[in-house]
Amino acid sequence: MSKTRVYLFDTTLRDGAQTSGVDFSVEDKRQIALALDSLGLDYVEGGWPGANPTDTAFFDAPPTLKHAIFTAFGMTKRAGVSAENDPTLSPILNAKAGAGCLVGKSHDYQVDVALGIPREENLVCIRESIAAVAARGKEAMLDAEHFFDGYKANSDYALQCLEAAFDGGARWAVLCDTNGGTLPSEVYRIVREVTRRFPGERLGVHTHNDTENAVANTLAAVEAGVCQIQGTLNGLGERTGNANILSLIATLALKEPYRSTLEIGVDAENLKRLVEVSRLLDEILNRAPNRHQPYVGASAFAHKGGLHASAVLKDPKTYEHVPPESVGNARKILVSDQAGRSNVLTRLEQLGIAFDPKDARIKRLLDDVKEREFLGYAYEGADASFELLARRALGQVPDYFKVEGYRVLVERRFNARGELTTVSEATVKTNVHGRTIHSVGEGNGPVDALDDALRKDLGGYSKVLEDLRLVDYKVRILTSGTEAVTRVLIESADGEGRRWSTVGVSPNIVDASFEALADSITYKLLRDGHTPL
Repeated sequence: MSKTRVYLFDTTLRDGAQTSGVDFSVEDKRQIALALDSLGLDYVEGGWPGANPTDTAFFDAPPTLKHAIFTAFGMTKRAGVSAENDPTLSPILNAKAGAGCLVGKSHDYQVDVALGIPREENLVCIRESIAAVAARGKEAMLDAEHFFDGYKANSDYALQCLEAAFDGGARWAVLCDTNGGTLPSEVYRIVREVTRRFPGERLGVHTHNDTENAVANTLAAVEAGVCQIQGTLNGLGERTGNANILSLIATLALKEPYRSTLEIGVDAENLKRLVEVSRLLDEILNRAPNRHQPYVGASAFAHKGGLHASAVLKDPKTYEHVPPESVGNARKILVSDQAGRSNVLTRLEQLGIAFDPKDARIKRLLDDVKEREFLGYAYEGADASFELLARRALGQVPDYFKVEGYRVLVERRFNARGELTTVSEATVKTNVHGRTIHSVGEGNGPVDALDDALRKDLGGYSKVLEDLRLVDYKVRILTSGTEAVTRVLIESADGEGRRWSTVGVSPNIVDASFEALADSITYKLLRDGHTPL
């Protein structure tokens, strides 16, 4: 039996750019577009040429894609103006892109209130705009805005909007759940009704995640017959986001009944790069990856409880719905106060640490982990600190340096312009194989100042630490009162794109931070294979 082809359309560079706090540069867009193309997606939407300087510059020199059709987004022409003379539509018609996707109203209420034009005139705008795109030799498609709400309010008119697009020469009409409020059962019912009039191979779906059903709604539409799905990397998008294209790709490729009945452009080898592409976006946005994201998150295949870990080692399918490596991820056996002996042994194996299971130090390591977690440490979120703890227990961590003491001063003052500023200064005394070193650093806060001071002069180590940077810092107060215990988690990264987390615990927040910071530096030296100087 032949499989039905489902086409993948990514809107990260438009919908994702509408996310609060996200501001793509032209180079960011180029990197993301090339990564999406390399996965095997069918369409990569570059944004809205003419809408802003960044999108205009991006379309002036578009990336060369090997697989995907580069697509320009825009809107249908205004009433009373021809498609060729509409200044908003013109940049899409002239864009260096193989396809043009135009948003048009398909909800009668939106036509009456938002556009304020006769409903028949809106149909003319859709038809003529799509025809203008097709006349330029581009693949034309309509984003039928507010389609599901429009269909529920006036199904005849919503369908007329699709008809107008097809009459104009549209390859696709995409059904949009613009406010994200439609539920999967409604999506399935409505799409099934639409496919009685228009073939599914001409229909797409575009969902938002406002009820946390964007992926479910997309799959419901696929089951009902649509053959194009739209989404964004990591579910990026305005408000609560869009359908996560990575989750959709993995589900269609690996889960039944989709894998047996449908075909997508992402092959098994590129499927293993989903984690890589997901992390690329987070790196570009300079944000920590979502550890709990399905398929690609660091915790997607992490097992904490001792019974769970034992079971998954005997039969991975017990707690893993797909093999982690199929999407480029890996199984993680977490070590915590809920861990059993099997957790520790498995984690040591995963870290490549040589050990004898009968070694009494292994039992002491497990006891040490549980005791330290009782004190407030959390190793399930600080893999680097656990590896150092384990290797130290087995005598496998070189003595790179020893911190003999440190001091931090925080000064709040007015500068020469009369502005109130806060400056932190740190002094660190270290011993590097018999040589005592005093270093002074400044920073925006105590931790930044300590980081500057500690790394400023560690002898021959300083050069190899130049690409180390702190990318995330979290503080949690574990107990209340004036003697509260504080836990600090620091996430670090280096020039090779590697990330690791370390933990520190103390009644003093600066001391806890310094412990995590020192672990991070030690881990960097150990991971890079440096020997003591």
